[in-house]
Amino acid sequence: MSSRYRIDPEHARYQAKGATVSLRQLLMQRHAAKTLEYLAHTRSIAGISGLLLSKMRGRGIDFEEFRPYQPGDDIRLIDWRVTARTSRPFTKVFREERERPVIIAVDQTHNMYFGSRVAFKSVIAAQTAAVFCWLAIDNGDRVGGLVFSDREERLVRPKRSRRSALHLLNQVFEFNRSLGSVTGGELPENSDSRLSDALGQIRKIMRPGSTLYVISDFVTLDERAVQYLNQLSQHNNVVCCLVYDALEEFLPTPGLYSITDGRRKGALNTHNRRARVRYREQFIERMHLIESELDRLQVALLKIRTNDLVVEQIRQWIAQNS
Repeated sequence: MSSRYRIDPEHARYQAKGATVSLRQLLMQRHAAKTLEYLAHTRSIAGISGLLLSKMRGRGIDFEEFRPYQPGDDIRLIDWRVTARTSRPFTKVFREERERPVIIAVDQTHNMYFGSRVAFKSVIAAQTAAVFCWLAIDNGDRVGGLVFSDREERLVRPKRSRRSALHLLNQVFEFNRSLGSVTGGELPENSDSRLSDALGQIRKIMRPGSTLYVISDFVTLDERAVQYLNQLSQHNNVVCCLVYDALEEFLPTPGLYSITDGRRKGALNTHNRRARVRYREQFIERMHLIESELDRLQVALLKIRTNDLVVEQIRQWIAQNS
């Protein structure tokens, strides 16, 4: 584990490890979410309950009833149909929407099936999704999501129930378990557009004022995906959770290392200092590009490193972005 966080032994219990995640590990994240619950509520924005870490988008209120117009009412809320029918001006009354749908998009494509320490990116993405899922349920919000692989996606429509959370997490578990059977030769032609395809599907079901967590390594972030993120962020809170591995950030110390994709074996030579420096520069350039793009869209970014405790990284991010 990285030393940048003060490790709480209790939190370390919840950390998922290895190449695949178990359903039990995803269920355990409810306890991890409990450790964030107080902080999430005390850091709420604009008095809106729950873990809402960007500014309010959309109306955020629901229609409640009609009542006779009173001086000072917003004339834009006058309902002309009811007014014409009754020959008296009537206005619409709205109530604040306290519950907000939370949608969690989880990337389980072949790019996520990678890791050098502690856990694969696909496992950490699954764990992160579980934490946000349980936070939403414990807050009384409706939760749903979309899990996508190289070949398919599964949509779970948002509901305010523990059963809905379990259904979503079971889909995450199933997709994660099947990742090990994917090989490069079996990938469909459109595998590089799966992120944008998923965002396109989500765009069709999102209602204004929702919160969307997109959990991915964003390796396939293309122009179409950026366009969808821009559209989604206009009326919703959007948080991109970027999962990355330590080996993507730095090459290891000079040496010859064995690497494998589970079927084939190879060697990684890191003796060349210039190659190590350039490798690091390319990672920084990629991060800067993603950060700049999301900043332009006013989309929040949470970086999740695979060999640091997920719950601690979320805690730090909440504190820094509230």
